[in-house]
Amino acid sequence: MLFNSLHFLYFFVIVSVLYYALDGKYRWQLLLGASCYFYMAFLPIYILILGFTIVVDYFAGIYIEQSSGRRRKVFLIMSLIANIGVLSVFKYYNFLNANLSFLLNGFGYQNHIPNLSILLPIGLSFHTFQAMSYTIEVFRGHQKAERHFGIYALYVMFYPQLVAGPIERPQNMLHQFYEHHAFDYRGVTDGLKLMAWGLFKKVVIADRLASTVSWVYDDPTRFVGLPLVFATVFFAIQIYCDFSGYSDIAIGSARVLGFKLMRNFDRPYFSTSISEFWKRWHISLSTWFRDYLYIPLGGNRVPLGRLYFNLILTFLISGLWHGANWTYVIWGLLNGIYLVIELMISKPIARGISNLGGDRYPGVLHVMKWGITFSLICLAWVFFRAKNVHDAFFIVSHMFIGIHIKGLFSQLAIAQYDLLIIAGSLAVLFGTEWVQRRRHLLGWLSARPIYVRWSVYVLLGVFILLFGAYEHNQQFIYFQF
Repeated sequence: MLFNSLHFLYFFVIVSVLYYALDGKYRWQLLLGASCYFYMAFLPIYILILGFTIVVDYFAGIYIEQSSGRRRKVFLIMSLIANIGVLSVFKYYNFLNANLSFLLNGFGYQNHIPNLSILLPIGLSFHTFQAMSYTIEVFRGHQKAERHFGIYALYVMFYPQLVAGPIERPQNMLHQFYEHHAFDYRGVTDGLKLMAWGLFKKVVIADRLASTVSWVYDDPTRFVGLPLVFATVFFAIQIYCDFSGYSDIAIGSARVLGFKLMRNFDRPYFSTSISEFWKRWHISLSTWFRDYLYIPLGGNRVPLGRLYFNLILTFLISGLWHGANWTYVIWGLLNGIYLVIELMISKPIARGISNLGGDRYPGVLHVMKWGITFSLICLAWVFFRAKNVHDAFFIVSHMFIGIHIKGLFSQLAIAQYDLLIIAGSLAVLFGTEWVQRRRHLLGWLSARPIYVRWSVYVLLGVFILLFGAYEHNQQFIYFQF
């Protein structure tokens, strides 16, 4: 079920009304049933896979808590094997088999292991990581094992963040399912505003940019120069508006019901360094890898060489988490290399700038650092979006060949009407985010007179209805992960 569909609108209204109409002790059953329906709207049979991991991790948590010594670790390992095993079969089996065939062919042998004709269960990486965080936290003693099977199942399946996050921790979510959430007008309206803002980012900006990005990236060898540059920048904005738009709708719909999900994006394209970008982008995943991979590897409390290795390995695995394709691996490797180079040169560059008197112009330095950071992020996005490694390297090697402005937008197959909508929408988006650096906009708006508030709501609603790209009702990009 897509957030940007009438199906979800009906579902959301019915579930929300029933939730507040029901007695508190029946609400978890409603949410669990609704979450099952939400997930089964994609492909019903795959709920059995979700059910398998839920059962395994539910009992694993109890056995981990009841055990001591090596037995605790054994139950944790069994849980992790079950989760990673399911992920490997459905997401990585064919990728590994294809690479095995390539390797064997190089030595003159043939691989007789067949590929599997299976679809990737939607959101598999997200709910797998959320389930893994539960057993790891129980093992570490930071979370008590959940004895209520229905509540634990709801923790994994809670529909707002089931298929694309945020990836929650048990300490934040489990206790909320036991709390009574009385109807709160401010919370409900704040949630609805956040949902509307997410829908604006998705259908007005991301889906409108998607056609231009696909036009170029589906066959990039037809282009050189600025069309490749513009398509890459458009994709950087598309994926941000698509994914942060999903997160806003997820967080907003949960807030309507009284639940608080973690923030997943924090104006990442205002970052002035790669490290800052990764503190602001997909925060729930970045912190997951930090807490469960990077820190256990030793984090930054190790010799410099090992620190560089930890960073690159973490980002390599993060790239592989996104998809079973070498393009994602290279994307992760690039970001890891960026961070290593940043660690190597940031202090010497800062000293050099200071010695030359450059710190007397902080505004200029800020813009320069922002421009470099955004350019590097866009370069990495090429590998994330390209269909294969060959296309990615073609784009990178031909982006700055034959720079010609004339006929640019006709090459991009973008109409003047669409261009005006995109320009206006981006002005609204980044203007709003600029203001939010110093002011909480929802709180500020709620304090305005009623005619101001409703003027903003009506304008946003009309903008979404008139200028949303509804032709293809596009799926959210991160559903494939």
